[in-house]
Amino acid sequence: MHSKRQDGRTKWYDWYSSTDTKQERALVFKLDMLILVYAMIAYWIKHIDQSNLTNAYVAGMKEDLGFNGNQLVHLQMMYTVGAVVGQIPFTVLANGYAELMTYRFMIGVFEAAFFPGVHFVLGAWYRCVIWERTNEDTMLIEDRGDEIGRRAGIFYIGQMLGILTAGLVTSGTTAHLDGVAGLAGWRWMFIITALMTIPVGISGFFIWPGTPARPNLRFLTHEELALAKFRLEVDKSDATEDKRKTRIQILRSIFTDWKIYVLTFWVVLFWNGGGNSSGGYLLWLKSLKRYDSVKVNQLGSTAPALGIGYVLFINFASDLFLGRTGALLLGQSMNFIGMVILAIWHVPESAKWVAFNLQYFSPAMSSVVYSWVNTICRGDTRERSIILVTVNLVAQSSTAWTSVLVFKTVEAPRFIKGWAFAATCAFASIAFTVGVVRPLSERVERELALHGGDGRKEAESSDERVLSKAG
Repeated sequence: MHSKRQDGRTKWYDWYSSTDTKQERALVFKLDMLILVYAMIAYWIKHIDQSNLTNAYVAGMKEDLGFNGNQLVHLQMMYTVGAVVGQIPFTVLANGYAELMTYRFMIGVFEAAFFPGVHFVLGAWYRCVIWERTNEDTMLIEDRGDEIGRRAGIFYIGQMLGILTAGLVTSGTTAHLDGVAGLAGWRWMFIITALMTIPVGISGFFIWPGTPARPNLRFLTHEELALAKFRLEVDKSDATEDKRKTRIQILRSIFTDWKIYVLTFWVVLFWNGGGNSSGGYLLWLKSLKRYDSVKVNQLGSTAPALGIGYVLFINFASDLFLGRTGALLLGQSMNFIGMVILAIWHVPESAKWVAFNLQYFSPAMSSVVYSWVNTICRGDTRERSIILVTVNLVAQSSTAWTSVLVFKTVEAPRFIKGWAFAATCAFASIAFTVGVVRPLSERVERELALHGGDGRKEAESSDERVLSKAG
């Protein structure tokens, strides 16, 4: 039984590679159940918590707590400063703006490790690239991913579901629980979403598989772990931690190489190339003054609902037929069109509906971007972990100050500076992807092929020894 990938072409409807063995498919299925299902649910909960602020704002929180000026965007910024995921139930007790600022910061702090951590684990278990041979027995470097892109996309659906659910939960609590026990409907929304977080957090302790280097073997056998490491050897991924290098040597290697600088700048452009986090869609719907708060939150759910389709298409396309570059060009082009329409603003109302509902092409590309970072850095586990955290930290923190500068609440819903800035970043991201990231990624693959040899051939030389354990 060999994990050969010499014919290589996976059909668009195949979840597994056509060359995977029965044992490999069983392993990948188990990893999907342990990683993808939990990660998507946790990310769903995370984005309910992250999105519920704007939903509450248009559902009465602004009036109840006396918001004014740019206080909404400052609150959104405090979450970003703290970082990402979960729910602090104390929000229900908030009696004013300053108190809510503190709670929002705490949410960000306790959620900070989740997003880069999930992408690190995805890159630790799933194959990143497709290796094929030509008739001359040379390596053909593919722009398409192998397993990681569409699986990272499944994880990212949790964001769209979370934003969608936050709007529906807020509209439900506003319609049916407003005034119950003396609490406003938006406060009940915070209570309900906080309670949803607890079982998800506890179950992760038992379910999450860790990494091949530091596995959680509650649900994985030693034979499955050996097979997983074998698959990573084929992929030229480092499944272990090189103990020969000191931390200083690792850091020197990382910060004297191009990867951390190029990838950080690239991800900064990506993070700043969208406007969906501004809450502009909901604020625009409210400004029309033709819908009550329940209807505003219901209508605001259309964009993330469409976003689910965008995520699936972009991420499956990156693995199966468009390649990473093609998928990102398509997604950024659609996002760019939406940003330009909103920057112009004086267009038919129908065009604004289209533009706001194109916004989720921007986050739909996230898993392609981070999967590509995983792929480029897959040769060294510790380098990959540091670069993933760094690019996410710098990129996300950049939005803390750019949002305050260009998405000021007092300018809502016409964020002309914000939409123009996002459009510029989206266009720059397209150019940087084609002109810099792809050529450098191809160089990495050539270096792996030249200096690392044929990962498949090296792995297969010990195939019987490794796979006999899994048989």
